[in-house]
Amino acid sequence: MHLEEIVTVLEEIAPPELAEDFDIGRIGLTLDLQNDVNKIAVALDPTDYVLNRAAMIGADLLITHHTRIFHAVNCISKELADSLKIALDNGISLYSMHTNFDKAKGGINDALAKRLGLSQIMEVPIGRIGKITPCSTETFVNHVAKCLNTHVQYTGNREEISTVMVFGGSGFRTQYIEAAREYGADAYVSSEIKHDVIRSYSDMVLVDATHYATENPGMQDLCPVIAERLKLDVEFIDHDPLIRTL
Repeated sequence: MHLEEIVTVLEEIAPPELAEDFDIGRIGLTLDLQNDVNKIAVALDPTDYVLNRAAMIGADLLITHHTRIFHAVNCISKELADSLKIALDNGISLYSMHTNFDKAKGGINDALAKRLGLSQIMEVPIGRIGKITPCSTETFVNHVAKCLNTHVQYTGNREEISTVMVFGGSGFRTQYIEAAREYGADAYVSSEIKHDVIRSYSDMVLVDATHYATENPGMQDLCPVIAERLKLDVEFIDHDPLIRTL
């Protein structure tokens, strides 16, 4: 199947117009080899490990959430050159679906809500909010860690948690947490929490479940969707940064 046909389907799954303004020009095809595609690799990040694995399995296209080139490039560093060389030498086009896939139905945040077992899910700005069986803070935090297979850090305490907002990736920002508060969330699950947020939102349980673990399920769940739509072989490549705690 030609790359252009695949891009059409990917844009149906995650329409580019859903992307945040800062993503304009940074999503879609970031390396367009105008090639025919017989096998697709999917990952969260286009790391060298992922690129080498994609080459090893014979992928012609690598779809990732994060792009390899985010800022304008005036000078190509050796690190970037080495990464792109892997793709170029092996005929792998690169495609990124970022904040448009965060917002899309069945995207990053829907997958995260599903993994955590939320019900009565409602769309809010980028994230999702839903219900869980009422439980204690400790029970909920352990549930998040188990469902996402990750360590977590958290702050706050509620006697009972029943309404939860999720935001895959770096979502501890005022506008998103304000939305969680407005919709009556008892807990908010995202990543990369900051000190000022902890001080400003002590009324909620804030759970930092890492950037990778909150976004990775969405890319995993994308694989069977595009395999079915495109009738092509699709393989997910897992490259957890393995953040350690002592």
